[in-house]
Amino acid sequence: MTEAEILRVLETALLCADAPLTVTDLRSLFEDTISGDDVRRHLAALQLDWQDRGLELVQLASGWRFQSRPDMQRYLGRLNPEKPPRYSRAVLETLAIIAWRQPVTRGDIEDIRGVTVSAQIIRTLEDRGWIETLGYRDAPGRPALLGTTRRFLEDLGLRALDELPALDEEGSADALGVLAFDASEDSDAARSQVEAQETEVQVEAQQVTSQDVAQEAQGGQRTDEETQAVEPGMAAVDSAVSPDIGPDEPEALVSRAPDE
Repeated sequence: MTEAEILRVLETALLCADAPLTVTDLRSLFEDTISGDDVRRHLAALQLDWQDRGLELVQLASGWRFQSRPDMQRYLGRLNPEKPPRYSRAVLETLAIIAWRQPVTRGDIEDIRGVTVSAQIIRTLEDRGWIETLGYRDAPGRPALLGTTRRFLEDLGLRALDELPALDEEGSADALGVLAFDASEDSDAARSQVEAQETEVQVEAQQVTSQDVAQEAQGGQRTDEETQAVEPGMAAVDSAVSPDIGPDEPEALVSRAPDE
């Protein structure tokens, strides 16, 4: 098989693939008759062939793929006028802390940002596939340790976390800009609504607790029905306010996250 034929096969496979392909995947095209080093050499040749075109061949954390160049995005966007998902600045800050400081707990994030991190922010990042639970801290409550995923690297066009710009480098604040974050008023309003709902839950639970204290001070006994009425409110508070441990506590991983 000539070199031109090998390049043609590799090019076709990469253009038709719906996901990045590893060197092992590409070797299987030739029934492993060529080595991994030869595959990488041919991939480098393909990169040169495409260097002046609208597509580029890049290596990501999960393999190789063709993708459009950044300067083509404004034209491609006209084919799909739908706006990308909009995320608040709170989501951006939370993701940045996880990316540069991982593994971190929700409590660590709150210490750095100086405000409470709502459960909705964490859930948004998990649903998007950008963060995951890496393990649990060996501390009271065993808070989850959060880190970024391979999907996060792929969406940023990176092969590894060490390719993230240093925090003190100029422009590092815009490193996540390609993820189409938008600190819009609508997004901030949505975040404020979530935080207001959590605050309302805490106030209601505190009111219920105050009534219980007053009743016990008068010598009254709580019935089973009253106990059932209090417990949901306290459970809501527990779910809204995470008792995570700050960054000064030990960060030993004692177990991996359970497989889904």
